[in-house]
Amino acid sequence: MSEGQKKSKISASRRLALKTKLLKIAAVMLEKENEEKKLEREATLGERVPLLQLSGLSMQDLQALCKDMHHKIDVVDEERYDIDAKVTKNYKEIENLSQKIFELKGKMKRPALKRVKISADAMLGALLGARVKESVDFKANLKTVKKEEEKVSKEEVTDWRKNVEAMSGMEGRKKLFNAGQ
Repeated sequence: MSEGQKKSKISASRRLALKTKLLKIAAVMLEKENEEKKLEREATLGERVPLLQLSGLSMQDLQALCKDMHHKIDVVDEERYDIDAKVTKNYKEIENLSQKIFELKGKMKRPALKRVKISADAMLGALLGARVKESVDFKANLKTVKKEEEKVSKEEVTDWRKNVEAMSGMEGRKKLFNAGQ
């Protein structure tokens, strides 16, 4: 037999019996723990909040008692808010420190980026925000070519044969050839 499939020294029925006993013991322990928590909660509440004795109190005494209770509620609520603010601050600080540790390790994992097709107007709108209200005409911003330069280039194109013959020195030979015929 291989090392991964070693034969167990405890039989299957014995193993099942042990598991059921462990589960029963765990259930009993859980019940005891819940009872202890309940008793502890009742003791704490009895200590912090005394029983009210409302019998035999006048209307003014009841109003004073209500005002006193509202004041205590406000104090407890302020403490709860302060503790909650401290807890959230600590969570943020822990998160920032863990991010710094992660960055120091140098194992930053870059997320896979998706290709997004976006028009030029939408891109400018995203970059500049609400400042751009009308669409920008990119063709209007291109440089315009002067028409005089175009005419010069057309004249050069029409005269290319003359220029080639003049440059090659063929004009004189052409005349001699035409004269010989």
